[in-house]
Amino acid sequence: MLGSLLVGSFQYLNSYQDKVSAQAKENMLAAAKTFDDISTKFSLVQALQQQLFSDYSAALDDRADANERILAVKNAQDVLKVYETAQLALFETGDLLARNAEIYIDWASNFKGDPEVRLTPNSDPLDQSLLRAYDFDCDHHLPQFTPTNGSASTTPRITAEDACSIDARYNWDPAYSYVDVCPKNREKAGTNDSVAIHWFSAKHQVLVMHYCLRNLHERLAPVRYWASQPEAKSASKASLQVDRDRLQTAIDLQAKRLNAFMSLATFQMDGIRESYRPDSFACHVPVVTTVVGFFNDACTPIKTTPIIVARR
Repeated sequence: MLGSLLVGSFQYLNSYQDKVSAQAKENMLAAAKTFDDISTKFSLVQALQQQLFSDYSAALDDRADANERILAVKNAQDVLKVYETAQLALFETGDLLARNAEIYIDWASNFKGDPEVRLTPNSDPLDQSLLRAYDFDCDHHLPQFTPTNGSASTTPRITAEDACSIDARYNWDPAYSYVDVCPKNREKAGTNDSVAIHWFSAKHQVLVMHYCLRNLHERLAPVRYWASQPEAKSASKASLQVDRDRLQTAIDLQAKRLNAFMSLATFQMDGIRESYRPDSFACHVPVVTTVVGFFNDACTPIKTTPIIVARR
């Protein structure tokens, strides 16, 4: 019996390590593809937005000569065609990109997930419609991974109702960094409760990026209209103008959001890589593996399915 137990233990450990290695390769490939897909699509649209706005600003610049203005107009017309195609493709797949970020980055890097705990499909309420209902302020909410020291924002999280009070409107969780956003219009939102945006969630970051990019697209409507005119001339004082300083700030903030997402994604991918590193010899010794498992996950980075599975 002892010999059978030892042989079975060795076979189990080898099988477990083979499955972990296969899962590591699959998770890394999927996470890298998701990271590349999201980053590429957002960076393309944002770069085109910046170029379109730069051409508009150059056409309004009194210090630019006539040739520079004419060139800016022509370039804006060429950029607009590419931009409209790219932004439409992104907006059509924005929700899918957020779900992919959740599956292949958030879930794949959640090594503490308990197989016995089953979440409901609506356990995370954040989506595009909710951000619109709450009138999410893209000019003031940026991803943050550490709490703000020495301020009221480090106070412990309270109830959703109290989080919307004036004195505790924004609450940061030092471990996970999130912000409680309150509805600006209670009737429009249908509630006065806050909604939490977790900056350590790739899905939440993509949803916010998508929403704010759409918001910026609408704010660029005067610029897009100007560039769409075949007979557009170099802009003059009589031309349609916008608050260029605020628009440039919004474009810069969108670049910071994309950078924050890429930083989070690479951080989570590095966690996947480290968790699947080869185990030490002690993790292949019968009984020792079980003992080590009581203290940390060095030998078992992935939690195994429990013997008793709750009935559905």
